[in-house]
Amino acid sequence: MPVNREAEESEIRRQVDRIVEALRAKDLEGLERIYATDVVSFDVEPPLQHVGVAAKSKNWANVFAFFREVDYEVRDLRFTVGDDVAFGHGFGRLSGTTRTGVVTNGMWVRATFGFRKVDGRWLIAHDQVSVPFDVATGRGVADLEP
Repeated sequence: MPVNREAEESEIRRQVDRIVEALRAKDLEGLERIYATDVVSFDVEPPLQHVGVAAKSKNWANVFAFFREVDYEVRDLRFTVGDDVAFGHGFGRLSGTTRTGVVTNGMWVRATFGFRKVDGRWLIAHDQVSVPFDVATGRGVADLEP
């Protein structure tokens, strides 16, 4: 039976929506259910890679410890979907109110997602988040917008 790419992409987009919902609710367990157990994440926080859902979860726990209220926005998300793997890219912005009461608009980052179908569910097997950098200074450029 041929794969309905449109239906599969819709389900993947629902998974991304679940990420946004879980972040706003500070629902760590909800986030963990969206990642493959062996996820490899190239996040903006050191080290260079985070391997496994526990390592990815630790990153989100750090976010929740820093923010009293969290918001997340995704823009310009595009996907290419195969039978059991898919990849997508877009822009994301994490913002909110810190524990000290400071409101931050955050910064836009580039986000890439690699999904793998596991037991009929699309899970994130790889993600990468990055900011452009200025070659002359070696510093990240965090004030760009999509």
